[in-house]
Amino acid sequence: MSSRRMTTIAGSLVTASFSTVMIFSFTASADEGPASSKGGKAVDEAPAGVELTTTLPGTISVDNSSQKTDLTATVKNGGSKDSGKIRLLVVGFDGMTVKNVQGCSQIAEKDLPEGSNSGFACPIDNLAAGKSKSYAVDATFDLDKTGKICLPVQAGDGKKTFWQQGPVPFGTTNPSPNAPATPLLLGTDNKPVAPGGDTPGELPKTGVGRDLLPLGAAGASLMAAGVAGLWWSQRRPQRTG
Repeated sequence: MSSRRMTTIAGSLVTASFSTVMIFSFTASADEGPASSKGGKAVDEAPAGVELTTTLPGTISVDNSSQKTDLTATVKNGGSKDSGKIRLLVVGFDGMTVKNVQGCSQIAEKDLPEGSNSGFACPIDNLAAGKSKSYAVDATFDLDKTGKICLPVQAGDGKKTFWQQGPVPFGTTNPSPNAPATPLLLGTDNKPVAPGGDTPGELPKTGVGRDLLPLGAAGASLMAAGVAGLWWSQRRPQRTG
């Protein structure tokens, strides 16, 4: 795996315990392209002087055999005042499954937004003005599907979402079934490879195909890729049976 540098921030990081820790050694790890806030949007108004945004790499690489990949998720305070307690969520959709986020806690399955398959919450005690915090993300990507990732930045109690990037897709329109790894671009819908190395005429139907993704205790408001409206958070009913 490529080396990762963590940016020092003012204040202490509230370290969450992992409910599950899954750390992989990766055979596919390309140099990440320039960081991008593509697919990001301000949601609830942040405190005065606080400007929170996130970035994802422009390029990642997926091992064609193991489906493993890694990337860096970064949250930044571009304002003139400290953020106070906030948290970053890292949520996977469709073919992209988040396996681990360094220093973060796994979101329980019952509290994930409908349509997502995985997620981690990263509490930050304070992000000083002009500073950023980066997280190493381990994931898998099923190249037979489309895949998306979402980065909401919330108040520490989860009641407000100040910024949300995604769900934004990673993908390629030029699959490489016979290569060791496939490079994927941020903001690109994946064109899956059919059995035998052929590309199908249309993408498989993935996701829930609805406008609303209610979220449980994680409390994130998720914005649909390519849709202007927001998926506001609400408590999901408990599952039975």
